[in-house]
Amino acid sequence: MQTTESPLQLRLWTVDEYHRMAEAGIFEPSERVELLEGKIICIVAKGTVHRSAVGRTNKLLQNRLENQAWIAIQDPVKLNERSEPEPDVAVVKIDPLDYADHHPTPDEIYFIIEVADSSLKLDTEIKAKAYSQAGIKDYWVLDVVKRELIVFRNPTPEGYQNQEISTEHQKISPLDFPDLEIMVAEMLPLVY
Repeated sequence: MQTTESPLQLRLWTVDEYHRMAEAGIFEPSERVELLEGKIICIVAKGTVHRSAVGRTNKLLQNRLENQAWIAIQDPVKLNERSEPEPDVAVVKIDPLDYADHHPTPDEIYFIIEVADSSLKLDTEIKAKAYSQAGIKDYWVLDVVKRELIVFRNPTPEGYQNQEISTEHQKISPLDFPDLEIMVAEMLPLVY
């Protein structure tokens, strides 16, 4: 007897449906989720090293960029109708309404930083592809385990064309702020 398996069909969600689910209380108040490519992803708990790197990066960027950009920490950005991730750090254009009426969209985003301790594969593969498809031209993954920075640039619909790794002793400048030099170690937690 011959059997044929049909391919698994996934029901993908839109950002509007995702918001309606949250408003209806489908997600527990303590549950951290984000929407990526129509799929609802559970966000793992953040450890102390992760929290430290996000805090150090936030303080560094706040001090160095002052009134040139808005620094959003673990807040949603709307990439398209099926993706609304919550990157660890999003450096976005200043909005007169402080984004009271919408989440930042790709044309309002200067660059995004994800901090990876246990999420390196998610950040460098799935999120990198989503950010590239949305046209985010400067995407950084701060690997707190290897103490290095992975920089993705030149987005295409298939993924980023360029990927460079900088050690903690190297400097990097965001594409939109070429005069801003950041030592990778400044974003990393201190080592005792």
